[in-house]
Amino acid sequence: MQAPNMAKHVFLTGPPGIGKTTLIQKTVEVLKSSVVPIDGFYTEEVREGGRRIGFDVVTLCGRRGVLSRIGSSHSVPRHEYHVGQYVVDLASFEQLALPLLRNADCDNSGVKKVCVIDEIGKMELFSQSFIQAVHHILSGSATVILGTIPVPKGKPLGLVEEIRNKKEITRENRDSVLQDVVAAVQNCLK
Repeated sequence: MQAPNMAKHVFLTGPPGIGKTTLIQKTVEVLKSSVVPIDGFYTEEVREGGRRIGFDVVTLCGRRGVLSRIGSSHSVPRHEYHVGQYVVDLASFEQLALPLLRNADCDNSGVKKVCVIDEIGKMELFSQSFIQAVHHILSGSATVILGTIPVPKGKPLGLVEEIRNKKEITRENRDSVLQDVVAAVQNCLK
């Protein structure tokens, strides 16, 4: 049973490099100009000499931290989590992302707000605290999640499969769906 004020959520999916993060960033700009309360983070590629060497987490207010790097040269965590050639820096990710998620529904004003989570993917899901925080927002807050999830590939990711939406971002529709995404988030806020 859903609480009457339970927010709906908007998730984008599509293959890597298709433009999900760019669409999230454009949507955030439109929503901010509409004075919608919004917070959260997105994931950004880190390149060196034209070669991708990892990913950073960037908050909407500009704070940045390491999500992953090739190999383990940037730090030596006690327990390394790997996705392909990348080593995930769980401590850095959790330090930036968890406070944003835990504060997502601390406002008692009754005004719905948007929490951007780009992305809920394999690297992020190594964090049990992240999974719990996302579940908390999904299950009854007045916060609308605007998030991204990967396309199915290999072993299913539990939380991702729970929230999967069938509309995928493609090269053909990525430029035309901005207004659809903005409208979907604004409808969730009503």
